[in-house]
Amino acid sequence: MWTFMCVATIIPLFLYYFLAGTFRHKKINKIPGPKGIAIMGNAFDFLMTPESVFTYFRYMSNKYKDMFEIKMVNQRLLILIHPMHVETLMNSTQYNHKGYLYKFLRPWLQDGLLLSSGKKWHQRRKILTPAFHFKILCHFNSVLVEKSEKLVENLQSEINCSRTNIYSFISDFTINSICETAMGTVLDEESSTGSKSYKNAIHALGTHLLYRSTRIWLYPDSVFNLSPVGRAQKRTLDLITSFRDCVIEQRRQNGNFNDLYTNTMNENDDDLLVNDKKRLAMLDILLNAEQQGIMDFEGINEEVDTFMFEGHDTTATALQFAFMLLANHPDDQDKIVEEYSNLLGSSNRRPTLNDLSQMKYLEACIKESLRLYPPVHFIERKSKSPLKLRDNESLSYTEFTILIFDLHRRSDQFVEPLEFRPERFLKEPTWHPFSYIPFSAGPRNCIGQKFAMMEMKLAISAVLSKYRVLPVTKPQDIVFTVDIVLRTKDPIFVKFEKR
Repeated sequence: MWTFMCVATIIPLFLYYFLAGTFRHKKINKIPGPKGIAIMGNAFDFLMTPESVFTYFRYMSNKYKDMFEIKMVNQRLLILIHPMHVETLMNSTQYNHKGYLYKFLRPWLQDGLLLSSGKKWHQRRKILTPAFHFKILCHFNSVLVEKSEKLVENLQSEINCSRTNIYSFISDFTINSICETAMGTVLDEESSTGSKSYKNAIHALGTHLLYRSTRIWLYPDSVFNLSPVGRAQKRTLDLITSFRDCVIEQRRQNGNFNDLYTNTMNENDDDLLVNDKKRLAMLDILLNAEQQGIMDFEGINEEVDTFMFEGHDTTATALQFAFMLLANHPDDQDKIVEEYSNLLGSSNRRPTLNDLSQMKYLEACIKESLRLYPPVHFIERKSKSPLKLRDNESLSYTEFTILIFDLHRRSDQFVEPLEFRPERFLKEPTWHPFSYIPFSAGPRNCIGQKFAMMEMKLAISAVLSKYRVLPVTKPQDIVFTVDIVLRTKDPIFVKFEKR
């Protein structure tokens, strides 16, 4: 009896997954890709180490050049690596629904700006855009200057050490920076035990996400939630939620968030530092929206969590690679220091946004680092309407992946694509606009990219003005591992000495 029932269940499922999947995707069968096996497709191709999975995609990108198809049971994943195809997909709101892997972030970010779509996404984007107005960034600048000075101070202990794991220092810098600018609370070493636990929990959550993303059997929520790492993630999320709720409630009860926002937007002196005032935070803008009835309690929670995710790990990863590259290119490092000295001279004044805008060579170095090592090295989208790519038309609900890592290294777009050449960003671009997208592109481009560039400029200029960074890890030493953010198998090391 049980055998009959199992067979009766399996056969219809087989017909649905195999036959329905074949019919649904028959129009894209002309697209090349690695051969798979019956029913499972290429699913078994990924039973390898995370490092090998990363290499697998580099091999396929080099082999197929423009696009290729991966089959996973009845699902088809179209991998895009040509800028024209990327432009078609990303330059329209019809294709701005996030892909499958983003669901791993949903227990934390819920329906925040990163994961939402449609009308809700448009409304949230409109609410949050003022958080990155020039006048707001001027106030955030003062926080980031202080955090950069703290980073320089912390690196003092590393002088003349044989090697330093740069990420541990930078990660503290970015999480402290985003927490104070987003929520208006301090997470430095001197702060409370609760603050330290929150910071550790953010790091732990990233570990849980990495663990799940590299183990396909943990993809179903029902399986993951019962696993040890799933239960650990639940405890981590409970801690994050508790701390976040406490900070938001304190800020709400203070009641002056509306005045902070209004006064900042009416400020005449854009470069005024506010060390003697209660600082504006992104949270104040959300609370102001709540007061006006255009955002609810849950929406505030979602967007605060999204700020913390997007504003921490990605920037830390970008800075890690930037310092590694500059350590290996001392001439470029010296040009940055010379540019900084010419702007600020021997004065001890803090750099303003106007100063940062004139640091053109530093900006070129950051952009070139983001080209070679984009922190968000792939983007997933889901199509809910037909999308024509070249002579192939895909049906609805097809998953797309844009391999930004390979897109940025195309030899038909960039001269000497594997070389660090900051000068290419000091001239008019010769490449297709969608062949360089470190902050995504189209309607869903990164809302915080000006904030991120400001943070990276302040951190790099502060460190290089005090220390010379010497090479330990070289680009050819790096072994990458698959993750949501660009990761390396081993830590990246540099060496610091006083100037």
